[in-house]
Amino acid sequence: MLAYRHAFHAGNHADVLKHLVLVQVLRYLGEKDKPYWLIDTHAGAGAYKLQSRHAQRNAEFENGIARLWERDDLPPAVADYVEQVRLHNPGGTLKHYPGSPALALQLLRPQDRLRLWELHPTDLKLLAQHFGTQPHTEVHHGDGFSGLKSQLPPPSRRGAVLIDPPYEMKADYGLVVNTVRDAMKRFAEGVVMVWYPQLPRLESQQLPQRLKGAAPKGWLHVRMTVQRPGVDGFGLVGSGLFVINPPWVLHDTLQGVMPWLTQALAQYDGASYVLEQHAV
Repeated sequence: MLAYRHAFHAGNHADVLKHLVLVQVLRYLGEKDKPYWLIDTHAGAGAYKLQSRHAQRNAEFENGIARLWERDDLPPAVADYVEQVRLHNPGGTLKHYPGSPALALQLLRPQDRLRLWELHPTDLKLLAQHFGTQPHTEVHHGDGFSGLKSQLPPPSRRGAVLIDPPYEMKADYGLVVNTVRDAMKRFAEGVVMVWYPQLPRLESQQLPQRLKGAAPKGWLHVRMTVQRPGVDGFGLVGSGLFVINPPWVLHDTLQGVMPWLTQALAQYDGASYVLEQHAV
């Protein structure tokens, strides 16, 4: 259960999509003076060295953030995300990739709060070293699925939740749905972002539809497919984000971004995206 390390995948195409959306959601929440919380249920190590042996094993970042690094035609939302990554690479050379906690810490204001959960002991140690002493931030050792219950609703009644487990076990898909349902009961107005891998397995394909039933006040679903399955029929061909209570501007932003981003990250001619929304 604890074999997964996000360091192997840092900065890949799935991170690009996930963090692009995260930046946009936090920008939106930051438009009002009232404080908000961000709760990350599976925070990982929080930041990654792209020259490490883990990141270099498959060098997945080369088909992700690296494809955007030198381009001068980035759409505004993509440029905003890339600029956040550049803040971790002051020399201009792509050497470090910020995970969700690092990106959030850059965007949160003094009145906002960051709550991080991680179960893997090695990643937890790194997470605590990087973020344990940061103001208004708490690092928790444990299962983020169950830990989320103690954080909702935040005192300000404003906030976002990021749920992106490893999905190593089939049970994770059911845990995601149950966690989202419980979160909506505790914090019906909260923004909940669920990342999922696009894999040739039934649980992955069914997850967005199952989440639609847990989002009575509206949802947005975006998925990007960038590569073929491996010769064995498996492999991460893309990923998706399901956002409950999305910012009202998010759909239009992604509508302008996804054609460009899909083409920029495409690894075969059949690359495509899905963008759908149900607004209440």
